[in-house]
Amino acid sequence: MSNSGDIGHDVRDLGLAAVGRKRIEWADRQMPVLRLIRERFARTLPLKGHRLGACLHVTCETANLLRALKAGGAEVLCCASDPLSTQDDVAAALVAEYGISVFAIHNETRDTYYDHLRAVLGRRPTITMDDGADLVSLLHTEFKDQAGGVRASMEETTTGVIRLRAMAQDGALKIPVVAVNDAQTKHLFDNRYGTGQSTLDGIIRATGVLIAGSTLVVAGYGWCGKGIALRARGLGAVVIVTEVDPIRALEAAMDGFRVMPMVEAAPLGDIFVSATGDRAVLSAPHFPLMKDGAFLANSGHFDVEIDLAYLNDAANSVERNVTHNVDAYHLTNGRTIYVLGQGRLVNLACAEGHPAQVMDMSFATQAMASSWVATSDPLPVKVHEVPQTIEEEVASLKLAAMAIKIDVLSDEQKKYLSSWQSGT
Repeated sequence: MSNSGDIGHDVRDLGLAAVGRKRIEWADRQMPVLRLIRERFARTLPLKGHRLGACLHVTCETANLLRALKAGGAEVLCCASDPLSTQDDVAAALVAEYGISVFAIHNETRDTYYDHLRAVLGRRPTITMDDGADLVSLLHTEFKDQAGGVRASMEETTTGVIRLRAMAQDGALKIPVVAVNDAQTKHLFDNRYGTGQSTLDGIIRATGVLIAGSTLVVAGYGWCGKGIALRARGLGAVVIVTEVDPIRALEAAMDGFRVMPMVEAAPLGDIFVSATGDRAVLSAPHFPLMKDGAFLANSGHFDVEIDLAYLNDAANSVERNVTHNVDAYHLTNGRTIYVLGQGRLVNLACAEGHPAQVMDMSFATQAMASSWVATSDPLPVKVHEVPQTIEEEVASLKLAAMAIKIDVLSDEQKKYLSSWQSGT
């Protein structure tokens, strides 16, 4: 790995830094809450003395979170949370322009991906920040002797929180974790509106397909699935939802979507999008039933929701990059189905991720949670929720940035809501 001054890094080309800085500054203009927090951090230095290791999508929005963390006094190290999500110019700018150690290269191999995680953990971070729990998982295996030196970790995505709750349930978790993904300022907005828009953006960029009049099948009706279904309907698609949870399935039906098992949806869909956090959601029973020319995309964190191992073995032949970011699988029944972005996060593999305006809230919550972890008493080892005070502050700052005012309860109203004596 090369070095720029005393800063360890492994990026594609430091010569891309000037372009990356422009993109980071453009995103910064659309992230007023995080900018305010960065300015506050520069004054108060809540992270002084900490080494913060982040495993996140290396995008221009993430860059502004890392800038805020550094402004707060932390030494910041970053690696990618997905091999295809890194923006090489942004990675270069973080190293050359902002003095942040980055280990991330777009389309890096699996071995390089894990070498980069090891590079971050090798610097012995005292706080970690994760998107999918790969860094924390490695901390608990190869680097388990370091767990005692980690004050806490923040987890950014649904899949990661699921993994970490499973670790806690099994008694395997050795550090406190803050479930930033479960914060309302994250999942209500980032997961729903961010994923909804950026997923459709990725599909359209990769394929040029007309969404209006298409039948789009969404697997999973969590916050991400809701956003995808909402945006697809807004663009004129007929939307089908598949679910395993009866309450979510009922909600989807009452929201006006068709609901059915995937085996029934498979012959109907023109576009399929998985957003479940589970594996093999689109799998062997479904592929032969699909239309010739069906598109398959994934918006779950890991590339396991489409059973690509089966497809690679079962297809007569595979054409890579028939158009940019699209692979063609020629099936034995004579039909062809197309997989977008190698089955990885379609919004980052085929587009540029969420809009900066929505990441403003998610990353503001991340930054505030890291400050809380660093300055409060040590947390017990479990999965923690983001404090409500942080949620309310981030939401209030976002409303102010949008020039939106809301009502305030009067003393009489507060008294009424906190009492039980008054009735009809």
